[in-house]
Amino acid sequence: MWLYVVAVLLGLFLLRRWHRERQTVPRLSEKHVLITGCDSGFGNLLARQLDARGLRVLAACLTEAGAKQLRAATSNRLQTVLLDVTCSKSIADVTAWVREHVGDQGLWGLVNNAGIAIPTAPNEWLTKEDFVKVLNVNLVGLVEVTLSLLPLVRRARGRVVNVASVMGRVSFFGGGYCPSKYGVEAFSDSLRLEMRNFGVKVCVIEPGYFKTMITNVENLEKNFHSSWEKLPEEIKASYGENYLRQFVGMLKVLQRGYNSDLSLVTNCMEHALTSLHPRTRYSAGWDAKLLYLPISYLPSALTDALFTFFYPKSVG
Repeated sequence: MWLYVVAVLLGLFLLRRWHRERQTVPRLSEKHVLITGCDSGFGNLLARQLDARGLRVLAACLTEAGAKQLRAATSNRLQTVLLDVTCSKSIADVTAWVREHVGDQGLWGLVNNAGIAIPTAPNEWLTKEDFVKVLNVNLVGLVEVTLSLLPLVRRARGRVVNVASVMGRVSFFGGGYCPSKYGVEAFSDSLRLEMRNFGVKVCVIEPGYFKTMITNVENLEKNFHSSWEKLPEEIKASYGENYLRQFVGMLKVLQRGYNSDLSLVTNCMEHALTSLHPRTRYSAGWDAKLLYLPISYLPSALTDALFTFFYPKSVG
C-alpha cells in the first residue's frame, strides 16, 4: 500500500515538473543573450541554436576568425564581438557595446561558457603560473564578466547561466581546471541567493565528457609531455617514465567515452534561458547523471579507492 502511494506521489511530482518546465518565456524574439566562448564547441553551437530560434544573440569570440565563421553560419540578427575574459579593458569595452545594443530593456541572458583546461597534469608537475592561467579564464574571468554585466541582467530580470562541469563535483586530476569549476559552483550558489529578490535566475550547467577543444586528446598529450620535460630530474625519477605513459594511456581510454552530441549540453543551456521555470542545475550527458553525480555523494574513502584503481602507479 505504501509503495503504491509513494509511486503515485512521485508520478504526480514528475508530471507537475514536466508541465512547469514546458512553459516558455514570452516574446523571446525581443530578448538579447550574450554568450562567451563562441569560437567553437558549446558556445558556437548555442549561438547558432538560439539564433535559429529567433533570439537576439550577442556572440563573444576570442578570435576574428571564429567570429567570421559564426557570422557566415547565422542570420543577420546575430552580432559578434571580440572578448578576452582575462582582460579587464576588453570586458569593459564589451559591456559598453552590450549596453548600446540592449538599451533600456537590459540583457536577458548571460551565458558564461568560455573556458580552458590546459595546462593540466599531476599537480607536482605544474607551477603556480600554470594554475593561474586556467583560473583566470574559467573563474576570475567569469566572475568579472558577470559583475560587469549584472546591472543589465538585473534590469531585464533575466538569467545568468554558468558552465561548470562534473569536475566541479569530483576532482581526480591535477591543475587549475577542477578548482576553477568548484569555484564556479560556489560563485553561482551565492549569486543565486543574492539575485532571487531581483527576479534574476542563476543556473549551472554540469556537462560530462564531451568532444570539444578542451578534451582534445592530441593537445592534452602534448601538454603532458611538455610538463614532463620541464620537471627536475628528482621528480622524474620519483614518478618514472612509465607513469607518463600510463597517464597518456588512461587519457586515450577516457576518449572512448567522449560524447560527440554537443546538443545535449546546449539544449540544457537553451532551456535555462527560455523556460519560465528553469532548473538550478543541469547535468548533461549520461556519464554525468549516472556516474559522476552519484559518485560525488559517496564517502571520500570510496571515491579515492575507485579512482586510485585506475590511476597510474609511480616508481616510489
